[in-house]
Amino acid sequence: MTKQEFVDAVADKAGLTKRDAGSAVDAALDVIEGALKNGDAITFTGFGKFHVTRRAARQGVNPRTGEPVQIAAANVPKFSAGSHLKKAVN
Repeated sequence: MTKQEFVDAVADKAGLTKRDAGSAVDAALDVIEGALKNGDAITFTGFGKFHVTRRAARQGVNPRTGEPVQIAAANVPKFSAGSHLKKAVN
């Protein structure tokens, strides 16, 4: 499902115009992005949790040359599915 298909589905489900649904989806994604940038977690009870974890620096291997490469530490966004979402998928 693409973002546009998602916006269309939200518009149909909520009885909104596609423009209003697009604005709502963009606003929700902006809020999630901003919270994760600040290191906060967002929890939707039953649905899941968006959070940021720290990936430590590590050594990798360049697949073309076989040379060792140092990979820098990074913050990585993660999503953990909630119990309701897990049940719905299964």
